[in-house]
Formats: sequence, structure tokens, C-alpha cells
Amino acid sequence: MLGWFPGHMNKARRQILEALPEIDVVIEVLDARLPYSSANPMLADVIRHKPVLKVLSRADLADPERTKEWTDHFDSQQNTRALAVTTTQARELRRIPALCHELAGHIRADRDVRVMIMGIPNVGKSTLINGLAGRSIARTGNEPAVTKRQQKVRIDGQVALIDTPGVLWPKIEDQASAYRLAASGAIRDTAIDYIDVAIVAAAELAKRYPDALVSRYKLKTLPPYTANPDAAAVEADGDQRPDLLAASGFDGHAILADIAARRGGLRAGGEVDLHRGAEVLLHELRDGKLGRVTLETPEDIPSPGDAEQNDVKDSEEIDTNSGPEQST
Repeated sequence: MLGWFPGHMNKARRQILEALPEIDVVIEVLDARLPYSSANPMLADVIRHKPVLKVLSRADLADPERTKEWTDHFDSQQNTRALAVTTTQARELRRIPALCHELAGHIRADRDVRVMIMGIPNVGKSTLINGLAGRSIARTGNEPAVTKRQQKVRIDGQVALIDTPGVLWPKIEDQASAYRLAASGAIRDTAIDYIDVAIVAAAELAKRYPDALVSRYKLKTLPPYTANPDAAAVEADGDQRPDLLAASGFDGHAILADIAARRGGLRAGGEVDLHRGAEVLLHELRDGKLGRVTLETPEDIPSPGDAEQNDVKDSEEIDTNSGPEQST
């Protein structure tokens, strides 16, 4: 089980709880490529009585068919609307103030709709705020949780925005979510073994987007698919938890080795540099060079009670002060 709760995130949670009574609507920013995994369950519990606009950012990098499935899924929930956007495209953001007014209901004409923006680090909250404001208000940067304190800004359409620091939850209990977050760059590359993340990502891409994987890396073929109906009960690395490779049905190690060999990772004597393959795959996945891909669908949401089986590792702490940072 991954632990990650630096002091500024604990402080941010307290700030959110203090400000919520005055808030009319919550905007939760999610990564359109992983809308379930990038949703903080701790925030969901905190804001459960408030109307919510789910903004799926980076829609330009996500599979449009899967994005439609996700927006339909969220729109079916009570007091919730969903909008997929590219946060750098101001035209796509123009619907947000009207949706906030719609969700807020009857607000006095002499005051703004008060909106709090939430989300985990690295989902594009600051870019969204700057796009809504039409100028650089919120700081963006190349590290998670670059916003360290609440910021307030008034935008057109009688909306007052309160930004909050990106908050990750104390423990990431779902193994699949942890690996998807790591593959997307939402958590540090030191959080989970880098090569393991790439192996799982390769297997998942072979399952969901085989043509894109073969085309991008000029692979002659993919390893054979092997269905495993008991994948959820398989032991992985000694711990009783679902084996994502077994669930995907593809040999991610073999795929990653093939990618490495074709992208400068073949050493003298035929030894393959898997770390080189991992760098290529994960960087290009994050940059959208494999095309528009989504790493999960609403069907991938685990049923209640699966959390214990989905733990990544018990008592594993993330070093939040070391390792390469990712963009917000």
C-alpha cells in the first residue's frame, strides 16, 4: 500500500474543510486518460454534499470514445456534471461558468457563484485556472503540488474561483490505480519501480491499443494473448493481490524488451537495457506520441470491498523529497 501525505497536503485538506461551508460548487479536475484513478477518494468523501463539475483535462490525449463513456458515467450521477476539455484551449473552457451556475441553482444576483477547484497533483488545475482567467494567475511548474496555498480569483460569468493545492490521499490502495498514476506521471517515478511500471503499461497498451503499440515501435508482432479467468486471485511478488499482467493477458516484459532493443537499448552481447525501454515507453505515453489513449473505462472501477486485495504493498512509504518531478 503506497503512503504519500506530506505536510502541505495535510494542511490543504484542513483548508478545504474550512472553506467548504461557503462554497456553492466544486470543480474536480481529473485526467481524462484515467478519470477513476485520478479521482481522490478522500476528496469525494469531503465534498459529497456539494454539486460537482467533473472536468476531464487533457482530453486531447485521451481516446474520445472512452471519454464519452466517462462523461456519460459522471452525468448519470446525482448533482454531477462532466465536461471534457483541453485546458490550454480557452474556447473549450467557456462552458464552465454557465455549468457552475446551473449546478449552484438559485444564487443571489448580487454575488458570484463560489467555486472551489480540487484535484490531485499533475492533472492541470493551474492551467485550467489560467485559461479561465485569461491570464497567468496560478503558477504552473514541473513538480507535483506546485500550488502550496489557496488562491482566489474572479473570472467572467460571475464566478469566484478558489484554487487548492493538489492533494493525494494518504494511501493508494488500488494496485491498478497506483500503476496507472505512475505511468501517467502523476506520482514520482521513484514511487514504484520504474521498470515494473513500464512492464505493466506495455501489457495494458497491448490489451487496449495493440495497433498503436505495434505501429509506434515497429514491432513485428505482440506476444500471444493468454486469458486468465483467475487473474484476480493470482499472487504477485509474494503478496496476495491481483496480478495486473495476468489480468491483461500479455507478457509486458517481452514487449518492453522488444521496445528497448529497437530504441537504443541493445547492449553488446545482446543484453537488453530494460530501463532504456521504460524511459522510451513512459515518456512517449505521457507526451501522447502513441496517439489518444485512455488507460481505464468505467468497467474497470473495482467493486466495493476489493481494496484489501488491491493493495500494492503494505507499509511502503514514498520518499517525497527525492527523485524526478512531474508536471502539474
